[in-house]
Amino acid sequence: MKTAFVFPGQGAQYVGMAMDYVNSNAEHKKILTTFDDDHGTQLFSAMKEGPEELLKKTSLTQPAILFHSICALRKFQQRFDIKPEFVAGHSLGEFSAQVASGVLELPVAMHIVHKRGEFMINAVGEIPFAMAAVVGLDPDSVTEICAEASDVGLVQAVNYNTPIQTVISGTKEGVAKAGEIAKERGARRVLPLVVGGPFHTPLIEKAAAWLRSEMGKFEFKDGKVPVVSNLDALPSLLGNINRDKLSKQIISAVRWVDSVNFMIDAGVQRFIEFGPQKVLSGMIKNIDKDVQIYSVDTISDLDELESMLQRS
Repeated sequence: MKTAFVFPGQGAQYVGMAMDYVNSNAEHKKILTTFDDDHGTQLFSAMKEGPEELLKKTSLTQPAILFHSICALRKFQQRFDIKPEFVAGHSLGEFSAQVASGVLELPVAMHIVHKRGEFMINAVGEIPFAMAAVVGLDPDSVTEICAEASDVGLVQAVNYNTPIQTVISGTKEGVAKAGEIAKERGARRVLPLVVGGPFHTPLIEKAAAWLRSEMGKFEFKDGKVPVVSNLDALPSLLGNINRDKLSKQIISAVRWVDSVNFMIDAGVQRFIEFGPQKVLSGMIKNIDKDVQIYSVDTISDLDELESMLQRS
């Protein structure tokens, strides 16, 4: 059975995340303490005991989720001999996919996404911004609504999460008007998102340039497993290509529906999500109900996964 490994993005974090992996493996704890020493941060304590507001800080959230995802993946690989046809991640999760493919080493990837989080916040400036999830309309309708609302301020469809959930991002005025139009057109809900910037829009274009410069300091090896990019929903093994796509991804739409459909069209019948929560599992279920979907958040999930795989 063809399998894809997938990795969640920002928003999946929670206090206590990854601590079962850290407590069972001294090397994991060393990675976190070394990261804090090198960056002058409190990532380890934020993950272990919070407070939640500190863990929500974008520059900490991103390495926390990436670290948790790779811990879960490596524990899985110790117990199961399942090789993926593809790896993919949602926004931040695409960096986890690069580690899974062998393009980046974990400590390097954690450094890059820490800086990525800083860049995304620092690029915002004084522009009032907003993001919101539009539920109940198809992606084309949301894209059209954003075009109509852009007369008051930039707003774009930026996360194509499921056939009926699309996230919009941009100026506060643009997002507000798009939300009003969406409700008039029959959207079930327009949910404001608590975020640190108008992510995946040209409003944080400086972040793309800063990230490109930062990533240029590190080697991106050619991968062992194709990484399906958010940018174009196409796979690549080439490190330099993947680095270029990641620098553009930060100001471009996350084409998650297209990415999942590409993998399914290529024969993938089983998706395994690694990382905190089960966000992507829910999205994939809403994209295609016929594929098998499993998630690995905690170590105990591996026991459940083993019994589920035996029954499938």
